[in-house]
Amino acid sequence: MYHQLWHNLCQPNQVRLERMRQKHKLADTAQQIVGGFLLSGPFVVTQEVWALALNMTVFHNVFLVCIVAAIGYGGLYGADNDRNPRREAAVAGVPVRFISVLLVVFGSVGTLAIAVTAPDQFLGELPLADQMIVTFRAISVGAVFSVVGAVTTDSLF
Repeated sequence: MYHQLWHNLCQPNQVRLERMRQKHKLADTAQQIVGGFLLSGPFVVTQEVWALALNMTVFHNVFLVCIVAAIGYGGLYGADNDRNPRREAAVAGVPVRFISVLLVVFGSVGTLAIAVTAPDQFLGELPLADQMIVTFRAISVGAVFSVVGAVTTDSLF
């Protein structure tokens, strides 16, 4: 036990810092939000996105959510060799940074859609329950693009 303690104390600071879990900071989330909003805007107000969402099934929506998650994880950890998901703070084994990206991506697209009243504009004739379902599908389409902005700004800054 004392040998391990002495070994840890004598290691250079850089090695000790690499072993510590990296915390996800509020500034990281702010960067993700900027990137997420930046690339999601054009897709929220495009009629074609809402037409696609009308024709999507549950399978299509689940598939899109998986694509968003894959792009997010790959962008955060596959494209950045300095970032290791095992060294980051995690909740139930899932890195907090990855959870943050997913929340930011779907949240930014959803917030923009509601803020510009896109569901009312493009789905006004549908019952409210159907509007909500189609809106989530449209959010999933926009999230494919939003995730690129979120992980890019997170990785660059």
